[in-house]
Amino acid sequence: MYSLLRYITSGLLLILFFHCARAQSDLDACNITWSRQSRHAGESMPCGGGDIGLNVWMENGELLCYISRSGAFDENNIQLKQGRLRIKLSPNPFTPGAQFRQTLHLQQGYIEITGRKGAQETNIRVWVEVQRPLVHIDVNSRQPVKATARYENWRRKDRVLRAGEQFASSGYRGGPVPVIVYHDSVGFDDNKVLFYHRNRHDKLLFDFTVQQQGLNPVKDQLWNPQQGLTFGGILWGNDMTPAGMRKGKYVNTAYTAWELQSVRPSRQQHVRVLLHTDQTPAYGEWYKGLQQAAAITDSSALRQTQDWWQAYWDRSYIFIGRDKSTAEWQAGRNYQLFRYMLGCNAYGSYPTKFNGGLFTYDPVFVRDSYPFTPDHRNWGGGTFTAQNQRLVYWPMLKSGDFDMMRPQFDFYLHALQNATARTRFYWQHDGACFTEQMENFGLPAASEYGWNRPAGFDAGVEYNNWLEYEWDTVLEFCLMILDWERFSGQDVSAYMPLIESCLTFFDEHYQYLAKQRGEAPLDSNGRLVLYPGSAGETYKLAYNSATTIAGLYTVANRLLALPASYLTPEKRMRLQGLLQRIPPLPFRRMHGYMMLSPAQSWQRINNQETPQLYPVFPYGIYGIGKPGLDTARNTWLHDTDAIARRSAVGWKQDNIFCARLGFAKEAAYYTLEKLKNGPNRFPAFWGPGFDWTPDLNQGGSGMIGLQEMLMQTDGKKIYLFPAWPMAWDVRFKLHAPYGTTVSGRLKGGKLVEFEVEPVERKGDVVVMGRG
Repeated sequence: MYSLLRYITSGLLLILFFHCARAQSDLDACNITWSRQSRHAGESMPCGGGDIGLNVWMENGELLCYISRSGAFDENNIQLKQGRLRIKLSPNPFTPGAQFRQTLHLQQGYIEITGRKGAQETNIRVWVEVQRPLVHIDVNSRQPVKATARYENWRRKDRVLRAGEQFASSGYRGGPVPVIVYHDSVGFDDNKVLFYHRNRHDKLLFDFTVQQQGLNPVKDQLWNPQQGLTFGGILWGNDMTPAGMRKGKYVNTAYTAWELQSVRPSRQQHVRVLLHTDQTPAYGEWYKGLQQAAAITDSSALRQTQDWWQAYWDRSYIFIGRDKSTAEWQAGRNYQLFRYMLGCNAYGSYPTKFNGGLFTYDPVFVRDSYPFTPDHRNWGGGTFTAQNQRLVYWPMLKSGDFDMMRPQFDFYLHALQNATARTRFYWQHDGACFTEQMENFGLPAASEYGWNRPAGFDAGVEYNNWLEYEWDTVLEFCLMILDWERFSGQDVSAYMPLIESCLTFFDEHYQYLAKQRGEAPLDSNGRLVLYPGSAGETYKLAYNSATTIAGLYTVANRLLALPASYLTPEKRMRLQGLLQRIPPLPFRRMHGYMMLSPAQSWQRINNQETPQLYPVFPYGIYGIGKPGLDTARNTWLHDTDAIARRSAVGWKQDNIFCARLGFAKEAAYYTLEKLKNGPNRFPAFWGPGFDWTPDLNQGGSGMIGLQEMLMQTDGKKIYLFPAWPMAWDVRFKLHAPYGTTVSGRLKGGKLVEFEVEPVERKGDVVVMGRG
């Protein structure tokens, strides 16, 4: 018996070895290698880890890096770069005529740059620790070299933003006050360069927003993440000393540089940048924290970081074919590149922003009419748009990146007290009102709240054609949290007050509004009258919006499906009562076909979304294996509005709708369009689309579409290949509800490898395939 077990175990280990080796080989094939230097920052390559993102490029023989960290929001809620790092070697192996190679190694999470000229050969490794906010530049050279490391900063004095630049501070955009970006503090500190930005306590967008929205009477109840926020760090190198200051100009932005230089030539140079962010009452406390962080050394950091990336790639992947000339291979490769970009903000204090994440660069390389500083991005740094943010985080469920989802959930949890305080103040009832576009402190952006509000207009509503009454996107994040629990088994007790408060708001607020119009809080059928509402930003002043109804219905039912320990009997009764008050989804007939309607009625159309299909995605009321699929398919096929809005640009979701409806050909077309090489040198730097570059909406929706083509779930049912072109060979590993992983290989239209963990879930898998 022992010999048999040893034989079986050895066989399983051998299979596992070959499986892991093949996965590594497939991932290595996705590495990006450049054989010429970049012309400018727009041809940069992403690198990062933990909560730090670098744009890395070699230009004119010098290594340059923009440094970004999650949560670096200034007084105006602009997400500031931490600065630019520039490194030059002497003698320089990267001068014209030298052999050059720059590679992003996905498996280990670092960039390697090699230069060779004659006998001089140098290798540079750029990497970021995952567990600490520490950037490393390791230089190894065949011959001794001297290194010059410069910290470059363009915020040397207070400056009023030009009109177009105000888009970087979305809250102030178009407002009546000048927007001033305040200077950083930079200088030498022994053999280091110290740099930081400390928010001025009397210049905060938070204070301005509270006053504008009439909330000063409850200001002491509101959470303020801007007060005392200080961020920055130090640059230093082994055996390096200060070498003076320099002035210069990169593209269209003047800067000042603080320079460190090697004391003597060496075959090895090690440059580091340590970042530190804290919300402290005084600068001294921040500096003390920085010094304490700098005193920590960890010789195993590189190994730990590479182990983290190895585990990251092992837990999920989609590799399509092996012919690099095909569009589908390119889409699979770019899926991995984008997932790498998401992994660089795994543990940020704030969620990854849809409009560039941590990888924005000089805006003139996005639009030549934007000659602004590297801090610029349209739609702001600290202003979060819910419809856009959700597409960045939905794909993390099936990729199993559960640990990376907390920053998005905590964003809403931290803002909960502000959302409930404003509800109570404006309307005197319970519940949390989260607006579609809001600052990182949970209040509507001042620009969207409205500068010229008429007297008597409801103080709790944004005076804005696109955003008025659009409150229901938060229900998607409530569902995402509940899916997170179902997929991973995570305890979501901490988020229950958030979810319950969001449901309470809709229940109480629409009864409150009905009572403002008359005596009865409900219609003649005992249902809520969801008016005025909104179906996305598109169908405005809507009556019984499909997005609101689908969200309320799905979230309430999913709460009731939680284990008994989450809800008291009283709360269960309240939820069941709410379900009785939710009106039915609206339908309409077009061209002789019955289909989903965006709302029962609406006053005008503003945007180009397709909210009538939100009951398909994200809410999953209709889909593969569910009743009413023909009605949902009719909506895609025959709804005149839906047809006119079809697109693969940016946040468009047509690829996801098609996958959920089982339309393999259409899903493939729109997903390939989304995941094809972007217009920039790095293939996954899509955009600007509707927002900015890199466009993380496009990457996120592309990921979701590819996942849904491969695998969909309904309760415990798992459907494989529900919208997959069976001519595409694929190797994949995805996560499903109830702690399940499904992996396999499709070759020549046949499933030649197939594994489900735990094995008892294999009976819940339905293998489809529609050709």
